[in-house]
Amino acid sequence: METTLTQDRSADRRVRAFMTPSVDELAAVPKLTPAATATNRKAVPQRHADSAVRAPMRVLRATHLGMCFGVRDAIALAHETARQQPVTVLGELVHNETVLADLQSRGVRFALQPEEAATDTVMITAHGTSDRMRARLHQEGFNVVESTCPLVHVAHRALRELVAAGFHPIIIGQCQHVEVRGMTGDLDEFDVVLTEQDVEQLPPHARLGIVSQTTQPIERVRHLVELIRARFPDAEVRFRDTVCQPTKQRQSAAVELARQCDVVIVTGGANSNNTRELVATCARHCARVYHVQHAADLRAEWFRDAESAGLTAGTSTPDSTIAEVEQWLRAFASSGVPEPATGSVA
Repeated sequence: METTLTQDRSADRRVRAFMTPSVDELAAVPKLTPAATATNRKAVPQRHADSAVRAPMRVLRATHLGMCFGVRDAIALAHETARQQPVTVLGELVHNETVLADLQSRGVRFALQPEEAATDTVMITAHGTSDRMRARLHQEGFNVVESTCPLVHVAHRALRELVAAGFHPIIIGQCQHVEVRGMTGDLDEFDVVLTEQDVEQLPPHARLGIVSQTTQPIERVRHLVELIRARFPDAEVRFRDTVCQPTKQRQSAAVELARQCDVVIVTGGANSNNTRELVATCARHCARVYHVQHAADLRAEWFRDAESAGLTAGTSTPDSTIAEVEQWLRAFASSGVPEPATGSVA
């Protein structure tokens, strides 16, 4: 018998709280600059040979960092479901390999397409999916567990309302990102833009309705909206701000952090869009920015001559990973010798 499980998140209350515009939203910033990325794990380094690393180095945390409520709820629901029955997640529940490895250890399976699912129960990820896909899953007899973030549902509703009102839909985001594919999956006509060049290639329409992927930086979104208005001055352009408040908070906090630090460490999954955007944002304000997935990725030489190091993290980064990175930084700041990372999951 077909059933649908949903989360009891008091969604309306939380959505209203997290969609309230932030008074600290960022102003337009210059073109992105590249940042270094840690890709190869090695043994934890010993004290650096020269004495250029100053002690004590200050370690600062961003005022907003790490997991948002949507990710926490999705993970908790996956744990609960796995205890009750075998379950297959359609795609990556969240973009963090530590979280995914922990879920696999609890018996959670993963598949890219419904036909690959080896269980009767399937879970939709926090990034959401289209109504067409949901209908297909029900038609094929799956029990569907819904872990879509409530703020992603907000973006879907905003898009549907624009289309129903007769606007040609434009989504600002990455066209191949699972969240964007879910938003466009119910549309027959649409455009997706991420760059100024994408805007230049847009075809004309009398009415244009614009939303965005929830994890896009708000300054980029507003910049592209203004470019669209300028490109089509005779068109009616309606913009719905669907960037989620946790993303805005982390972006704003990252700017404040990067302006104070000689080095910034951004912790998060390699496939996490919001983590990569934090790296890019920090790199506009700090010359030495590194993206790591674990404390084991950190290198002593990154902190040579640094008087301050900042720490921030993407919305799918576990608390335990953040704590281990912070422990490494503080140990290194006090003695030049970091403590070994344990690799645990909260």
